[in-house]
Amino acid sequence: MAGEQLSTSDRWHAVSAGFLGWTLDAFDFFVVVFLMDTLAAEFHVPKAAIVGTLGFTLGMRPVGALVFGMLADRYGRRLPLMANVVFFSVFELLCGFAPNYTVFLILRAIYGIGMGGEWGVGASLAMESSPKRWRGILSGIVQSGYPIGYLLAAVAARFVLPAWGWRAMFWVGGIPALLAFYIRFRVKESEAWKQHRAPTVGAILRTASGQWKIFSYLVLLMTLMMFLSHGTQDLYPHFLREVHKLPAATISYVAILYNVGAVLGSFAFGYLSETFGRRRTILMALLLSLAVIPVWAFGGSLMTLALGAFLMQVGVQGTWGIIPAHLNELSPDAVRGLMPGFAYQLGILFAAPTNNIEYALRDWLGYAWALAAFEIANILLLAVVVALGSEQKGRSFVRQTEDTSDC
Repeated sequence: MAGEQLSTSDRWHAVSAGFLGWTLDAFDFFVVVFLMDTLAAEFHVPKAAIVGTLGFTLGMRPVGALVFGMLADRYGRRLPLMANVVFFSVFELLCGFAPNYTVFLILRAIYGIGMGGEWGVGASLAMESSPKRWRGILSGIVQSGYPIGYLLAAVAARFVLPAWGWRAMFWVGGIPALLAFYIRFRVKESEAWKQHRAPTVGAILRTASGQWKIFSYLVLLMTLMMFLSHGTQDLYPHFLREVHKLPAATISYVAILYNVGAVLGSFAFGYLSETFGRRRTILMALLLSLAVIPVWAFGGSLMTLALGAFLMQVGVQGTWGIIPAHLNELSPDAVRGLMPGFAYQLGILFAAPTNNIEYALRDWLGYAWALAAFEIANILLLAVVVALGSEQKGRSFVRQTEDTSDC
């Protein structure tokens, strides 16, 4: 072998690093979702201005994906991942000290650079360290970090916010910096990167530009996927508060419930993708999300809304649980740190107006129809794009036999 074979423990540490990085990154993002009214009052701005900070965060994520992705393909996965978690943790912490809206907006934009860099590096490290036959379920585990981060933000909104105030919500977000120590001492470098490392940054860019067709497809796919996730998640707590007049504590419990559904969906559909294939399983999850829109958006009771939200996120995150494996399998070896993450975050850039669009549609259609109509159109278009695409399920990332070992 050209490199040291990873043990079962080594593989789990790599997957854990990707999972924990994405969990803590998502927590830092979703804190704002539960603070819209609080921050608007604190900074004396309309709620739409706080919604706008989400767009700035999402819009800056491609910058982080480009920078940290190129570093990951040139210098390995571990060091850029360590630098990334420290970066986004520090700026999340600083948000808790923001004296006014302008400073807060700038900090959220800079934080977006860190958030954008984590997924591509962490996912490539995890998928390259995973055995082929377990790649689907481990992909679901890695991606489940996103709804788990959302869930933790909901828990913090329920317990940290009432006890210590909104600034403490961001201070807690500085804790992820400690993950860098775990990566430093427990996570080994990717064997696939060692075999396919590019000699220069220029070589990375040339390889990526030569794959513009598949890259363009991935960007389109990710744009529609972002419409799906952010269109069903970001404004939903605010929808429950404004339309159904639910108290903050109840909303946090609903958010916890539907994020449990999201985690289950990530695991279940990631696992199913090993049997039915990546694209077919994504279509199955989309069908579930489409079917529950009437309950999710138009439920007349708390029980109905909670059930609809739970099933919606089973489907939404069911599609997302397959994405780390799917994108890494479709990407060239030499740019696996850059291409999946950059496509992922460009999708965020193009989908950044999602919250603003839904918020504006609310004035024309009403809040429920704004959410429902947006997602019906998006799910149907996404299903067509997935069905017409390709997949390389089970593709080997290394030239040696170690990739076929059990986890």
